[in-house]
Amino acid sequence: MNITYILLGVVVALALWVVFAYNRFVTLVNRVKEAWADIDVQLKRRYDLIPNLVETVKGYVSHERGTLESVTEARTKAMGASTVAEHAEAENMLTGALKSLFMVAESYPDLKASANFVELQRELSDTENKIQAARRFYNGVVQELSVALESFPSNIIGRTFGFTARDYFQLGADEQAAKNPVKVSF
Repeated sequence: MNITYILLGVVVALALWVVFAYNRFVTLVNRVKEAWADIDVQLKRRYDLIPNLVETVKGYVSHERGTLESVTEARTKAMGASTVAEHAEAENMLTGALKSLFMVAESYPDLKASANFVELQRELSDTENKIQAARRFYNGVVQELSVALESFPSNIIGRTFGFTARDYFQLGADEQAAKNPVKVSF
């Protein structure tokens, strides 16, 4: 009879551990989704600022049409990205296009003095900082999920229930773009 109670206790303890481990994975997956939603909110804010910025610059810089079009095209591609990797690639392109736009703007003192342009610069800089913070949080949660999926014995539960690792949000191809937000101060 004592062996029966011991076996029953072991089975109950194992079942409780499986439930705990499963719930931990559910929590981590939901935190990853929440962290991505934070990034998505900031990216959408950035995308909303860009048309205003382009319109403001367009009023001062009529013959820099190629630069304005590249910013608009990069924004469109970024908005259409569906995976984390696609977002990272599109954001790198958008960052490069914005840098080009701000380089062009340096040649126009009236534009640099425009209150609207200065305010858009400030808002874009603030948004870039928030994107970086949200990206760090997201990557931290993704790392936590990855560690849980690779650690024994939780990896058994992760594989059994089909939990998978997520991609990091790396802003990668251009080393400078990956390390620095868009510089918008003059």
